[in-house]
Amino acid sequence: MKVLIIDDEPHIREMMSLTLEAAGYEVGEAADGEEGLVQFGDGDAYDVVLLDQRMPGIDGLETLRRLLARTPDARIVMVTAYASVELAVEAMRLGATNFLRKPMTPEALRGAVAGALAERPFRRERRTSSTELEKPAIEAVTLNGFRFVAAPAPTDATNGEHTFRVRHFGAGTESTVTVSIDPEAIARVERLTGRVLHPNGAFWREQAEQLLAEFLWSQGRMPENGRLIVQDVTRDDLDVAAVWQFD
Repeated sequence: MKVLIIDDEPHIREMMSLTLEAAGYEVGEAADGEEGLVQFGDGDAYDVVLLDQRMPGIDGLETLRRLLARTPDARIVMVTAYASVELAVEAMRLGATNFLRKPMTPEALRGAVAGALAERPFRRERRTSSTELEKPAIEAVTLNGFRFVAAPAPTDATNGEHTFRVRHFGAGTESTVTVSIDPEAIARVERLTGRVLHPNGAFWREQAEQLLAEFLWSQGRMPENGRLIVQDVTRDDLDVAAVWQFD
């Protein structure tokens, strides 16, 4: 199996290459979108593409569009340190197979490639419903070995609870964690931004995900009773809420 890495950071490419080569993959590298398109060609030479989102020249999303225009069934994993719901929605809408965040563990990288290889053809046709675009199943990975993904929520949910399936690589355990949104936090955002953001919508889901990731990283364990509460938002998050477009 052969993997193409398109990333403008040499040390990131080297780390990815060494990790994948140790797992038995053959690896090609490109330093930007234009070089990546040249190496990709018609896509026959590569089984998976790892594509950085932020690069000089042609950015990751535009490179993704051009790769899929050539080979609609290409398996492409978007890689970024700037993950957001907005970017994930656009990448998955365009046809990305999966989404991987920097920094990543070797296990997360190998898992993303293996998952892409296991993906069935015709992904783009299967991801065209509005529900799937609004709530893509994006797996997050922490540096200390946790992996989690948001569980689908009922479309009419209003309880401000966000459920995640959490796995730990080393222990091999899997649990469900529920992150609820404090009504006072919702009221504060509304008061300071003038925006009414649905407690089960994308903005608060991202806040719940951030809290869970921070807890897993800092505590190295599952939350007690499997529950956490978002009690406030940062100044930067208030700025995001003021222009949020996905609720």
